[in-house]
Amino acid sequence: MSLHRIVKYLTCAVSAVLLTATAPGALAATPKDRPPTSDAPATAGTWQPPLSTRGRYIVDAAGNRFRLKSANWDGAQGSWTGNGDAADPAQHHAGQDSHGIPLGLDRVPLTALLADFHALGINSVRLPFSNEMIHATGPVPDSAVAANPQLRGRTPLQVFDAVVAALTAADFAVVLNNHTNTSRWCCGLDGNERWNSSQDAGQWVDDWVFMARRYADDPRVVGADLYNEVRRDVLHDPDWGGGDDYDWYAAAQWAADRILTEANPNLLIVVEGINWTGLPVDGFPHGRPTLTPARTLSHTLVQSDKLVWSAHFYGYTGPHHSGATGIGETSDPRYQDLTEEELRQALYDEAYFVSQDSGRHYTAPLWISEFGIGAGETNGAARTWFGRITDYFADHDADFAYWPLVGWEGHDDWALLRYDADGHRHGLLDETDWRRTGWDHLMTAPTRTGSVAPVPAWRMLSTDHGDQVQSLRVRATGDWDPGAYKAACPDGLRLIGLSHAGGRGLCTDAEAGDLRAADGTHTVVTDERNVPQGGDWAGGYTKFQCPSDSYLIGYSRRGSRVSAALCAPARTSLGTTGRTLWFDRSDNRPDSGGDFASGNYKGQCADDEYAAGIAFTTRVGSAGGPDALLCRRLR
Repeated sequence: MSLHRIVKYLTCAVSAVLLTATAPGALAATPKDRPPTSDAPATAGTWQPPLSTRGRYIVDAAGNRFRLKSANWDGAQGSWTGNGDAADPAQHHAGQDSHGIPLGLDRVPLTALLADFHALGINSVRLPFSNEMIHATGPVPDSAVAANPQLRGRTPLQVFDAVVAALTAADFAVVLNNHTNTSRWCCGLDGNERWNSSQDAGQWVDDWVFMARRYADDPRVVGADLYNEVRRDVLHDPDWGGGDDYDWYAAAQWAADRILTEANPNLLIVVEGINWTGLPVDGFPHGRPTLTPARTLSHTLVQSDKLVWSAHFYGYTGPHHSGATGIGETSDPRYQDLTEEELRQALYDEAYFVSQDSGRHYTAPLWISEFGIGAGETNGAARTWFGRITDYFADHDADFAYWPLVGWEGHDDWALLRYDADGHRHGLLDETDWRRTGWDHLMTAPTRTGSVAPVPAWRMLSTDHGDQVQSLRVRATGDWDPGAYKAACPDGLRLIGLSHAGGRGLCTDAEAGDLRAADGTHTVVTDERNVPQGGDWAGGYTKFQCPSDSYLIGYSRRGSRVSAALCAPARTSLGTTGRTLWFDRSDNRPDSGGDFASGNYKGQCADDEYAAGIAFTTRVGSAGGPDALLCRRLR
């Protein structure tokens, strides 16, 4: 969760001390058993899984809008603060020892909890977990599940299984969230700053494949939220596309690819932006990039309709404020210090552009997967911020998830629902909770419902640091240009744009949908054999042209030089009227799709055209990158 109340982005002066406080690594071997089904009676379904996306909206299998009205049921990610004895409840966040399972199972039966969730009006739950929880082999204490004796003797993962099964049987959508490596309270310098802070990146991805497979038979487990609040550790900032061990863009791409191809192709893939970079010291660069890097480098999944972006907003943090008080605090304004106009602009600049800018390579649904405030909050600026942000969410028909859903009465007043030791409920369902005004506005404001029409998809390709072959049909045939960097559009999309340098491409299905013949095999073009006599469309240039009634779906390069064109046969006859589109000296493209190769010249065919060839030159002084496209009318 977001630098939550105890965040301390400490300066280098205390960094060495904090490094010694990292929680222990993952335990034992991963259990292989399938989760049990729920004992709770199933609720009649009000929506049809699986979920996918259409432009800025999430839709169900019938194509109807499914707005994520969610809350975070935390606990399985861990609650120990990293100080003192982990067996001492006082050393856990808000004095709540979760024992590595969702909070509240010691106080309230599952059926009663689910009834209260329904009363809140939510339809989905973000369910955090730690990698350590997956591998723990010891049973949770009986006291941790006192109100649910059927869970006694189970490991944390088996309790997690029961919670998932109960939620989905009650018609809630569940989004799994890998919150931490170790079972330690997030988020600061805690050994959980990145997906690979306390474990190998390969283990992280393997764990995701395991979890996605584990719940693959439960269609109401709808999403994989890859990692929580990627941020700076003592020495290193995370980056977006740097091609190194700190590259969150590449790590998320890798995990998404393996989840969708090896575990469960039906899951939404939730990618959160970068939560913090730099040292929180006045005079040093620092800030909260959030999703801003996606403007110039966005993810393209093997299934192009599965990407959901995510961001977190809390009033006590800010665009350049860590949220700390004292050490790590800077003079930058917090979100709660901004005027309403400034807040709305910050929300758009940092996150909402991905859903509000239509027809871009980064356009996808945005889920604000954490925001919240305490019921006992008395700070006027903080309370005003909560009203303003819930108004913004309501005005923009936002998908959201409040943090947290469940807590203990007298311990964590941020929780929507708090339960005392006798199981009595307190919180948002009480008329006296001041947060009700904002919550009710959020839940009852006009919202889009019903069928959402398909919209054109726009997705970018990047060969910055290696291959990006996103077509499963192409992958199935093996390496089509060994030794070269290769890119191919996801199945159903065609290549419509290329950059002159940098190896970027743009894919779409605009005006045509899926053009590819059902049983057609692709063609790798490395010479001019398909250029007809008298049909030289780029005199003096080398031309890789697709065969008749075929179109570009990919490309490869060796260094800066074009290596091959990848073509697929169309399911119908294609137009032959065309034009040569030059982009070797300037951009030459329509506005659709957005800037897919920032800083480089780009060429892009019109929406009602297809790209049928690439022209380039290797003459002295030229790098050999694409100079022109052969654009032809679709019909």
